[in-house]
Amino acid sequence: MKGTEEYLSKEVISMLRRQHYALFGHSAVKVCHWTKQSLRGKGVCYKEKFYGIECHRCIQMTPAVAWCQQQCRFCWRPLTDTHKIMEAYDKPEEIVEQSIEQQRVLLSGFGALREQMGEKKFSEANNPNQVAISLSGEPTIYPELDELIKAYKKRDFSTFVVSNGMLPEVMEKIKPTQLYLSLESPNKEVHKKLNVPLLKDSWERLNKSLELFNDIKGRTVIRITAIKGINMQYPKELAALIEKANPDFVEVKAYMFIGYSRKRMKESDMPQHSEVKEFAEKINNYLNYTLVGESKPSRVVLLSRGSKSLRING
Repeated sequence: MKGTEEYLSKEVISMLRRQHYALFGHSAVKVCHWTKQSLRGKGVCYKEKFYGIECHRCIQMTPAVAWCQQQCRFCWRPLTDTHKIMEAYDKPEEIVEQSIEQQRVLLSGFGALREQMGEKKFSEANNPNQVAISLSGEPTIYPELDELIKAYKKRDFSTFVVSNGMLPEVMEKIKPTQLYLSLESPNKEVHKKLNVPLLKDSWERLNKSLELFNDIKGRTVIRITAIKGINMQYPKELAALIEKANPDFVEVKAYMFIGYSRKRMKESDMPQHSEVKEFAEKINNYLNYTLVGESKPSRVVLLSRGSKSLRING
């Protein structure tokens, strides 16, 4: 495995380390806010509430920490303009090993809370069994993403992948436990202004990914980031795009005024939970899904088509 400096500039490395990213090669791990909260006994993430996963056992990682084909205005992560597929890259097994090791290093500081959380929970946290491949960058840019997912599954991990849909040929190939497609823009005009794509045919690529979602046999989710004054006035148009994808679930989640997005957005762009729920209900007027869950702390609402069980069993 090559050093991170082989892939990223000193400036980007310094920026990411200040944000508490554990870097290795072109990949990274960062402990999720809700993993920390769970270990402190102060709540769990909405994925635990909705899908039954244990967030204290979840690795939040990326195999493409600074690679993305979009520069979304609402993204809380640091943005770079590196979007081409890697010419040289680390092997999946190496990334899996390092992600687990780096997660343990990052969690070592929680050892002082072992008595409070209990030995069992601390031990479980150091032996994760699920991975969210969604931390930063666009994971489908990593050329062996399908093999990376398989490498995690060999260790009995549940795998979650969140993608922007810019590489539909990869979306069609990979088979994570749960596959997410991010959808924020109701039309091409809003897409250009909000997602700031670096590819000329990005809208066409997104629509192709939406269409092939129909043929994916695993668990599929469309995730909408709800932003006041930007996309919440388009429930009918967004519903039409969702209908094209026919996902098992739809997560409608509020934009949060955090991280680097504060340089590009306003606090008033952030909707309240009641507004997110109303928006989700308006979308659902055209879909006829079922509202099956909500989390006020995360400002998210879950819609289900009824095709899959909510609970994930490995």
